[in-house]
Amino acid sequence: MDSEKSLREHLVNLLQGHGAHMSYEEALSGYPKELRNSKIPKFSNTPWKILEHMRIAQWDILRFSIDPEHVSPKFPNGYWPENETPPDENSWGNSVNTFFEELQKMQVLVEDSSTNLLVPIPHGTGQTILREALLVADHNAYHLGQLIVMQRYLEK
Repeated sequence: MDSEKSLREHLVNLLQGHGAHMSYEEALSGYPKELRNSKIPKFSNTPWKILEHMRIAQWDILRFSIDPEHVSPKFPNGYWPENETPPDENSWGNSVNTFFEELQKMQVLVEDSSTNLLVPIPHGTGQTILREALLVADHNAYHLGQLIVMQRYLEK
């Protein structure tokens, strides 16, 4: 197997959340409904806010990677939802679905052999698709860990 193909496969595996922790599907789709809006002492956000933050940040990284016209949200407030709780009953499911759709788009970008993973993004300041894919994976894994810890704490 050539090294570029191997790199793409490893990146996709990382983006999918396989390996060292619970899968995104298991953690997000199975998150207990009664815990999604819970506030935990010493945590500044609810599970809902963390999920939305993951979705917004991932969306921004993907859009930056592929769209020279994209304007990122104002940092840091633009990367977090305004409300502690979802606006309606369908919001968690909609956010999870959108998270997975955007994650799939990043995976497709990485898998595409016409995507040069190492060349700086023309409209960036030195970023590459490799760097952006690693950023998505790292950021998602960090917050997935928070969601899992919160769930375990709340279920006691």
